[in-house]
Amino acid sequence: MALTENMVRTALRDVYDPELGVNVVDLGLIYEVEINNEEGKIHVDMTLTSPGCPVGPMVIADIHRALSIFDDVKDVDVELVWSPYWNPSMMSEEAKEELGYYD
Repeated sequence: MALTENMVRTALRDVYDPELGVNVVDLGLIYEVEINNEEGKIHVDMTLTSPGCPVGPMVIADIHRALSIFDDVKDVDVELVWSPYWNPSMMSEEAKEELGYYD
């Protein structure tokens, strides 16, 4: 069975921002997921809540671990991007509620 973006995003829900206690998908930090099933590669474009976020390396390592559950994946590339710049309106409704953010 070919890996899908939905499968990858579901696995990424197990990766939490340790400062906020919310997963990276619901925080809106995952911008793009590209899958090459033939080569066994996943590319993830993501951002952080701020460029100076000290937990960035930990979150990236957790993404690698979360995606290692897929047997056919040989390579995971995580690229930090800053455009568009993250803001709280990118969070899911559940994350906004959990963090008490009301716009």
